Amino acid sequence: MTNRTLVIVNTTGRQGASLARVATAVGYNVRAHITTKLSDKDGAVAKELRELKNIEIVQGSLEDPKLVSRLFVGARRAFINTISWGDEVAIGKALADAAKKAGVQHYVYSSMPDHAVFDRGWPSLPLWSCKFTVENYIRQIDLPATFVYTGIYNNNFTSLPYPLFCMKLQSNGGFQWTAPFHADQPIPWLDAEHDVGPAVLQIFKDGLQKWSGHRIGLAYQLLTPKEVCAAFSRGLRRPCSYKRGPITIEVPIPSGYRAQLEGIEELFGIQEAPYFGPEIQAPDEALRLWEGYRGMEEYAREVFPVEEAANGLTWMH
Repeated sequence: MTNRTLVIVNTTGRQGASLARVATAVGYNVRAHITTKLSDKDGAVAKELRELKNIEIVQGSLEDPKLVSRLFVGARRAFINTISWGDEVAIGKALADAAKKAGVQHYVYSSMPDHAVFDRGWPSLPLWSCKFTVENYIRQIDLPATFVYTGIYNNNFTSLPYPLFCMKLQSNGGFQWTAPFHADQPIPWLDAEHDVGPAVLQIFKDGLQKWSGHRIGLAYQLLTPKEVCAAFSRGLRRPCSYKRGPITIEVPIPSGYRAQLEGIEELFGIQEAPYFGPEIQAPDEALRLWEGYRGMEEYAREVFPVEEAANGLTWMH
């Protein structure tokens, strides 16, 4: 591999940061896009990015056509995970156009399904359907690409009162998770910080001869809500129970995320649709990419208390 420049979009996100860590460690020159200037207020990820070797930080808005046009110059590989910084479809298309113009040879795009296309009465999730639209555009312009569909992040769990993944601390020192999923419905899970980087790096290593145009369900465990709570109980050595119920919103959230939560409640809670849709299976392909994943029990034992302490919580003491 003579050209070792790798572009990562949204490098302060869990997916991008995971790839930046492992890619710089094995000798890639990472061109890391971030939206805002790094500061100590951004926490551990910002500090870590500043200390990595072989990294060039590119800061700015992806709605700036000049920044986008120069982002991929001289690069042959790119990993793209956009979020709702603005018009995500327009941003996604502009990035794809710029990558194609620059001659990027392998473009890995973090996509998600649009369940409405399966014609089963399933609704679209607004924060996912835009990614699927961009994926289709990437295919239309013949940009050589692979598409990863990530499972639910283990790292979403918190005892803070955020909707959907709140592990609520109980008076007995245990936790209770309330969500709309059926207690026995298998759901794909992923430790994004630990496992996205090694998996995507292997995709680049295998190359387009194996993964051209392919959709990969990037998740390492299929666990029901009851199994998730059992893993937490073992990991924390505290009781953890699951309760099926509606999503409660106790803190201010963006309107777009509210619509996403309403769609999740309908799609997965009421209609019990498969998370990736009927066409993508996990975890077999993910395991072929990377076998050293961090499972839910290990996450609960080793990481959850650390993340909780970083949020100012003290229940673990």
